[in-house]
Amino acid sequence: MSALFVFLLFASFMLILFSGYPVAFVLGGVGVLFAVLGSFLADFGYYDVAELRSISFVANRLFATISSYSLIPMSMFIFMGYMLDRSGIAERLIIAMRKIFGNTPGGLAIAVVIIGVVLAASTGIIGASVVLLSTIALPTMFQAGYARWISAGTVGATGCLGILVPPSIMLVVMGDQLRIPVGDLFMGAIIPGLLLASCFIIFLLVFALLFPKAMPAFQSAQESKLSTLAVVKEIFFALLAPLALVIAVLGSIIAGIASPTEASGIGAAGATLLAVSSGKLNWEDLRQVCYKTGRSVAFLYALIFGASCFSVVLRGYGGDEVIESALHALPLSPEGILFLVIFLVFLLGFFLDWMEIVLIIAPLVMPILINFGFDPVWVAILMALCLQTSFLTPPVGMALFYTQSAAPSLRMREIYKGAIPFVSLQLLVLLIVAWHPFLVTWLLDR
Repeated sequence: MSALFVFLLFASFMLILFSGYPVAFVLGGVGVLFAVLGSFLADFGYYDVAELRSISFVANRLFATISSYSLIPMSMFIFMGYMLDRSGIAERLIIAMRKIFGNTPGGLAIAVVIIGVVLAASTGIIGASVVLLSTIALPTMFQAGYARWISAGTVGATGCLGILVPPSIMLVVMGDQLRIPVGDLFMGAIIPGLLLASCFIIFLLVFALLFPKAMPAFQSAQESKLSTLAVVKEIFFALLAPLALVIAVLGSIIAGIASPTEASGIGAAGATLLAVSSGKLNWEDLRQVCYKTGRSVAFLYALIFGASCFSVVLRGYGGDEVIESALHALPLSPEGILFLVIFLVFLLGFFLDWMEIVLIIAPLVMPILINFGFDPVWVAILMALCLQTSFLTPPVGMALFYTQSAAPSLRMREIYKGAIPFVSLQLLVLLIVAWHPFLVTWLLDR
């Protein structure tokens, strides 16, 4: 009987989701509906759902989730990202990087990846990073004669590095939902994130050497006259501020000086100082930053609220036991079940946003995988790598739409084509990290 109600719960969610209603309302509405149904059935003795007999139980669990202390860094990191967007750091970096990489085959694309890593380690906001890179890098790449599809793919995939490279909003939410210290997830994601960025650079360099017409070298006459010392000096000063901020945030967490919550406050204050020192911040900019931060946080909390309601009711109907029984019944080894779960997460990423997967699916399967003896941080990073592909896979790949909105001249066919090699690289890094767990655990064991 439990399996039937679990199936009906998921079926109702998917059916209403495709009707076009906001995901947060669908999750919360379906959860409340089945909570009332469970209470009704229990009162009449038809089906005993003891946990759902009192709706106050669901309300108390939701309040405990929303008031979680570990979610505080989310708002601070979002504020930090929007504030850095106003500081003009990315524009200075792209100008400086273009001067040193311009004569290198694929140099502009490589510069975009390096800037993307800096932005990822400074912001963690996918939408802001993709739109910013699309706005400042795509016109230059088109002017240099780069193929439109590879330009779109580079910008979209690089902007998605922020979902993995700390301070990642997704890792903050995963840490809260999976009861894993956020600091451990941050340290575990550093090497896989840098490995993924390195694979992007190697791919772009090899592609540029094989197909020079698609990614020609480009440097203006004025830039070519600059001395190497002058270019290096310009890059040093362009990187100094964001790297100092990254060291202050991540360094304080890794060194154990500050908790992720305290480090997020340092990051927000540091980003504000950078924006003020740039001379570009005014009261209207500050109002816009606060408004965008509040809107983003409200949206994420609405999703967390709805998904938490859904998850509580799902557990009330014995959904975790149903899923655990189904996985144990499979004729697979523990490693086989792990890869099956990761594969299912990859498939769900085509249709669901990362938030729904992290809030609903991950908490159900994580205890099962931990019982098999797998390291929880390693499993969480594998899921994070897999979920990163969801930003580049149709039909709901948000990075694809961010790129198209920032560069309307691009056709969706070109954007999809450009995303294919980078999704392949993400899956390659996923396999490498799966076969070599020390890439995640090395910093944790230091």
